[in-house]
Amino acid sequence: MLQDLIDRATEAWQDRAPFVLYSKPNDLLVNGIFQKNSQLHLVKDFTETGFLFAPFDLESDIVLIPTDEMLSAEFQTDDVDKVKEQFSLPSDAERDDYLRMIQNAISELNSGNLKKVVLSRKVNVEQKVTPLELYLKVLAAYPKAFCYVWHHPKVGTWIGATPEILLKSQGREFTTMSLAGTQSVEEYPQPQWTSKELNEQQMVTDYISDAMKNTSITVKTSDLESIQAGSLWHLRTKLSGRFEPRQFESILKAIHPTPAVCGIPMQNAKDFIHQNENYDRSFYTGFLGELNFKKENSRNRNRKNQENSAYKTIQNTSELFVNLRCMQIFQNRVEIYVGGGITSESKPELEWEETVNKSKTMLKVLMT
Repeated sequence: MLQDLIDRATEAWQDRAPFVLYSKPNDLLVNGIFQKNSQLHLVKDFTETGFLFAPFDLESDIVLIPTDEMLSAEFQTDDVDKVKEQFSLPSDAERDDYLRMIQNAISELNSGNLKKVVLSRKVNVEQKVTPLELYLKVLAAYPKAFCYVWHHPKVGTWIGATPEILLKSQGREFTTMSLAGTQSVEEYPQPQWTSKELNEQQMVTDYISDAMKNTSITVKTSDLESIQAGSLWHLRTKLSGRFEPRQFESILKAIHPTPAVCGIPMQNAKDFIHQNENYDRSFYTGFLGELNFKKENSRNRNRKNQENSAYKTIQNTSELFVNLRCMQIFQNRVEIYVGGGITSESKPELEWEETVNKSKTMLKVLMT
């Protein structure tokens, strides 16, 4: 039962022990991973096994919760009350600061130093919350997203509902995606994409495709599509292929951070972010998920040949998501992280409104 899993996580929370609860997109199964002690485990070369939690800047520590204890339970959408829509308005000072930063970015874009940069901000909410109760609300509100609550006493507590896969691999086969563009479902029942959003999406797709050429044997690109994530529309292109032997770490570092969370050129955009955002993103726009889980596959899928069906292979599988639509939990406050891509075609007021719409993803469950 789900309540048993919540009780186990509550026990870990009270004992200050690391744990994570998570469910994959469109999957009612909630998985729990619990560490037996409070030791801080770090990822060194991506050959480790466990639940990975990586920051925006990979020069900082990548945390791993090993699979000491694993449990799962099915989630029913009527397990918690539906959340209500009620939001607090951002202050004029927050708006002015963000608009000023966008204007600085547009100046850099017009000078040719940047083609795109992703700028973010924090929304501070003075409120004491219970992480596990909040996580249940996130599950109910966003069943199509990767929903998680992650806790390590030496690092912190995070909750999120992200729509974006960074990298999914099985053996040497991989899938990733480029995700850009944001429109409100309430305002646009059917999305109406502008040239700015379409060009931004193409930049992200081209960057990821080019980055993978040095580590991959093949790369295939799907057609562009519009997808709904909560109350927002996004543009998405899927990329898939096969990477060279022992190149998982290389392919991961080649695509992170993508232009969807950083910019183009990557280093110039990263430098601009560090100089202008005036805060540490930490794990926001990093990535998280299963690293090197074992999956058993039959080597023969022909049902007529039952004799060979007994032969099976064990493959490493990883499923990593970009840490978007997330918040960090403190003792008496919550920090919500939101951002948006800026190009030479950006209109500052519209970019500000995009971050306001994105903040509603977490405010929707927080303000209930």
